[in-house]
Parts: sequence; structure tokens; C-alpha cells
Amino acid sequence: MAATAEARDDQPSTSFAKDQLKSIIERIERLEEEKKATSDDIRDVYAEAKGNGFDAKALRTIVRMRKMDVDERREQQDVLETYLHALGMLQ
Repeated sequence: MAATAEARDDQPSTSFAKDQLKSIIERIERLEEEKKATSDDIRDVYAEAKGNGFDAKALRTIVRMRKMDVDERREQQDVLETYLHALGMLQ
């Protein structure tokens, strides 16, 4: 049985698949490291903003809203305003 497995591992297509799999895994690992570094950088920028007197929660909301389509953002704001008005929180 071991000889069969060895023979199968030595086939060019199996070797290629193993090399390809290893390459994919290494690329994913490298991207995960970059993602962590980027997340750390973003956290540092929020900390810097907070140190300069800005509200980090508000900044995160603004960043999230800027990613939205204009119509989507307007619709979300309208819904929020409707709810706040219904709760008596707006005049």
C-alpha cells in the first residue's frame, strides 16, 4: 500500500497539484498577514483621531456610510428619521 501511495505521489499531475495547493495556501497566509497589518494600521489611525479629540465611533459610521450608494444612504437616513420621529425623538 505504501508503495502505491509513493508511486501516486511521484506522478507529475499529483506533484503539480501539490505544488499548486502549497502555492495557494502560502498566498492566503501572506494575504492574511497583510490584512492583519492593515487592520492594525486602521486601528492606529482611529486611536490617533481619538487622541486629537475626534469621536472614533462617529468616524466609523461616516466611513461605513461613504461606502454606500447615495440612494442607499438616503433611504437608510429616511428610515432612521422616520423611526426617531415615531419615538418622539425628533420634532
